[in-house]
Amino acid sequence: MTTFAALLSDLLRHEPGRPLLTYYDERPGDGPDQHPGERVELSVTTYANWVAKVSSLLVEEHDLERGQVLRVDLPAHWLTPVLLGAAWNVGLAVDLTGDGPADAVVCGPAGLERWAAHADEVPVLACSLRPMGVRFADPLPAGVHDVGVDVWSQPDSFVAWDPAQDDDPALVGSGAPVTQAELWRAAAAGSALPDGGRLLSVTNPASPPGIVTFTEPLARRGSLVLVVGGAEERLAAVAAAERTSARHPARS
Repeated sequence: MTTFAALLSDLLRHEPGRPLLTYYDERPGDGPDQHPGERVELSVTTYANWVAKVSSLLVEEHDLERGQVLRVDLPAHWLTPVLLGAAWNVGLAVDLTGDGPADAVVCGPAGLERWAAHADEVPVLACSLRPMGVRFADPLPAGVHDVGVDVWSQPDSFVAWDPAQDDDPALVGSGAPVTQAELWRAAAAGSALPDGGRLLSVTNPASPPGIVTFTEPLARRGSLVLVVGGAEERLAAVAAAERTSARHPARS
């Protein structure tokens, strides 16, 4: 399986109901993207539905095409692997570093001020990161699109008219581009977790060190348990409750 679409399609055929992504927000406080006690679990099917909706949003609403670049400026959150998957599903290359030009940007509340200034140049999509992926509570800057508004009208299935290919770039922005085939071969051979395992991670999947926390569970028929802001005792409790088999980063 050397494209994201092929991997996800295979999981849907064989394991549609199993958990793929579990998210915990353990941060105290009342910031715009902080929701203490939030727990979200996406099965393979639910994850695929979200990916389909966002794929349609990117292609049908914003005219993005295979081979273009999506800058993903999101924190650790359950929507982050959704945006990564949707980009690869439609053949976009993901830039996690911001070192090069992009054809569109997706950001969270913290990136609004920065990216709103570019909304007249490229599509800027913003995620509120509120529970259930709902809209921002306050109006957004002119030209910025609210994913929490636009995504709900999109269909639960998506078939690309120009499907991603093995040699399409999947990651760009720092060093040589990584193709879809290279990304998923590396993920299948990775060492972050055993086949079928559950990975506990505190690392943002939309970061160079964190990308493996999403790609390896997907390629190795495992799952990701993503925890934000948990103290060590809480992480241990989550690990026990979720029956995780590995951790990223590994404890020294």
